[in-house]
Amino acid sequence: MRAQDIDFLIIGAAKSATTWLQKALQADPHVFMPEPELHYFSRNHERGDDWYFRQFEGCRADQIVGEKSNSYLDNPLAPARVQALLPHARLVVQLRNPVERAYSDYCMLYRRGEAGGNIEAELDTRTGRGNRFLNGGLYHDQLTAYLDLYPQDQLLVLFYEDMLADPGRQLAKVRAHLGLPEADPRSVDMKKVKDRTEPMVGRGLRRALGPIKPIVRPFRRHPLFVAARKRLIGEVAYPALSSSLRARLVDYYEPDVARLGNLIQADLSGWLGRAGRGTSFE
Repeated sequence: MRAQDIDFLIIGAAKSATTWLQKALQADPHVFMPEPELHYFSRNHERGDDWYFRQFEGCRADQIVGEKSNSYLDNPLAPARVQALLPHARLVVQLRNPVERAYSDYCMLYRRGEAGGNIEAELDTRTGRGNRFLNGGLYHDQLTAYLDLYPQDQLLVLFYEDMLADPGRQLAKVRAHLGLPEADPRSVDMKKVKDRTEPMVGRGLRRALGPIKPIVRPFRRHPLFVAARKRLIGEVAYPALSSSLRARLVDYYEPDVARLGNLIQADLSGWLGRAGRGTSFE
């Protein structure tokens, strides 16, 4: 594997159905993508290029090759690292209403027991930059960092909301961007890859069992393990996003959304409950 053999990256955003995009592309036998997120250009860069290239072992000459790591969008070091190794790569980004994205990200960590139940504190806009939940939706600077390094036609900007409305058309845009032939839209699977309504083991028990997860992981598919888990799971009750907190988040994101709209030539006011949204940047 050589750097020039890696054709594309899905770079984010987190909690914007990028895993759905990955699964949809992996369903095509002419596409090769490693199953786990590699996070090489963000969290694992110290492992070196040889480690990165080994993650693509097994790809065939007739396949296009890429990977998906949603941390590449909001990590400030990632754009320069990506461009240095993969200046030819085509990039795909899927964005989501930043208010909804922040709440979804919070719910994910709450479900895992890694975020507290005081949602007002966790999504407090007074913390500004530095808060994981808030930073993930500040798309203007994140996209600018890539557009400063890549020509516009190498970066495809998509929207989560368009994926919900017409997944076949969304996937068709990605396939065209990557140079893949059109696919039968009836073959597009709309099942959510990750669903926060799915029953799970309770937060307290998840934290208590955390230290032994590596020990029990090999037994996750054993019938006794599966039966025991079914007895322990239940629907997670998430703290609600109040109207007052939502309003503060809207105010927080409004300047960035305006700058982003100017950058990508899109009307994004619908994200903030203002007017409709349309886009001409593809």
